[in-house]
Amino acid sequence: MILKADKPVALCSDHAGYATKQAVIAYLEQAGIAYKDFGTYSEESCDYPDFAHKCAEAVESGECYPGIGICGTGEGVCMTLNKHQGIRAGLCWKPEIAALTREHNDANVLVMPGRFISNEEALEITKTFLSTEFAGGRHQRRIDKIPLK
Repeated sequence: MILKADKPVALCSDHAGYATKQAVIAYLEQAGIAYKDFGTYSEESCDYPDFAHKCAEAVESGECYPGIGICGTGEGVCMTLNKHQGIRAGLCWKPEIAALTREHNDANVLVMPGRFISNEEALEITKTFLSTEFAGGRHQRRIDKIPLK
């Protein structure tokens, strides 16, 4: 069901994504899926890059796989994560987008907009992302062109 279940899922959020992240954590714990939470740890106002960079570094290094990031719109966390050459973070607000970002883009970090989706939607998106395989084939050629040389 989960991609590379031998590694913990990396998690990060800002204050606006904290409640959604807590719902994702509850799901992961119920499903017996290991995770590592890189913060934030409350709804107190904070700066998303502080947590997104730590999450990205854990996925890039191979310590964790995959990652999940959440902020209010998802945009700030997604932009920060994608500054890392080894990260392909996809902003998903529907399960269908989560499936396609895995199948076609081999995304290694799921990003969700905590202020714009319900916890139920977040869990469906998470389940879809974690259970969808990369299709390879013609998509691999495109993935190979993403990193700056």
